[in-house]
Amino acid sequence: MTTTAATDADESGAHPRFAEALRTLGLADVLARTRRFPEATRTAAEAAAAIGCELSQICKSLIFAADGAPVLVLMDGASRVDVERVREELGAGKVTRADAGVVRETTGYAIGGVPPFGHRTRTRVLADRSLLAHDVVWAAAGTPHTVFPIEPGALVAHAGADLVDVREPTA
Repeated sequence: MTTTAATDADESGAHPRFAEALRTLGLADVLARTRRFPEATRTAAEAAAAIGCELSQICKSLIFAADGAPVLVLMDGASRVDVERVREELGAGKVTRADAGVVRETTGYAIGGVPPFGHRTRTRVLADRSLLAHDVVWAAAGTPHTVFPIEPGALVAHAGADLVDVREPTA
C-alpha cells in the first residue's frame, strides 16, 4: 500500500472544509501529516491496516441521534459504543445510530470519512476515555481515503468533546 505525506492543503487529500477547519484551529501543520491512500480507509480495520497501527489507535467519528438531536461520539477503533451509556451520559430518553442522510446533513461528510471536527453544524461531542491510551490516534480527514494523526488530548480539546466512558464492556 502506498501513501504520500502531504506538504500543503492541496496535496493533503483532506476535504477542503476539514482543511479550512484545521487552519482556523491553528492546526495547519496537521495537513502536512495527513495521509491519502489509494485504498479506502472507511472502516477502522481498513484504516489501521493502511496506516500500520493498532486498531485501537483509530478514532471513529460516529453520529447518533439522542431524542432526535445529533450527537458525535469519538471512539477508539477496537471498541463499540454502548448506546445505553450514551443515553445515560446525555440524560436522553432514546439514542439510536443516525442514518447516512442525517450523518451527511449534520457533518457535511459521508460515513467513512467523517472527521472529529470541522462539521457543517455544531453538535454535542462525547469522546471515550479509551482514546487517551495512545500517544497518537488517527482520524478521518473528511474523505474515505484520508487520515491524519493527532495527540488524543488535542483531539478532545479541538473537538470540544466531553470525556466520558461510553464503550461497551469487554467480555
